[in-house]
Amino acid sequence: MKQLTAALLLPWLVLASAGLHAEEEEEGGHSRRVPALPKYQQECSACHVAYPAFGLPAASWARLMNHLPQHFGTDASLDPATTREISQWLQANAATGHRAQDTPPEDRITRSRWFVREHHEISSATWQRAAIGKPSNCAACHTGAPQGRFSEHDVRIPR
Repeated sequence: MKQLTAALLLPWLVLASAGLHAEEEEEGGHSRRVPALPKYQQECSACHVAYPAFGLPAASWARLMNHLPQHFGTDASLDPATTREISQWLQANAATGHRAQDTPPEDRITRSRWFVREHHEISSATWQRAAIGKPSNCAACHTGAPQGRFSEHDVRIPR
């Protein structure tokens, strides 16, 4: 049994020692750790936090990746190989269960039902604080967001 446990833990230890991050999804009381794709972290976090893949359904990710030259008013174009690699990873790790059925307006994570439900207690005045600015600035309150951690235990709302 100890060998089996060690065999299961070894890949996570290798990822941790390599400095790679993992994102965690909680759905139906179950957590799922997903090793972050380094290229996704590098490319997407150059402009904003690399949102968790489980934040959108596969169809939303496909639309976003197919329209990178017009990515929310910015040209986020990538070379074809990088686009393909990131797209495949997003598809493989996209939302499942109820989240997969929730296609938010404009494919915006911040407009998804689960996001709105999780943040319902945040007033519009709080979102407008200079240190936050807008709901998509996850790292303003989620101290672990740059590492793919969005636990409520790591939330610090700036004044």
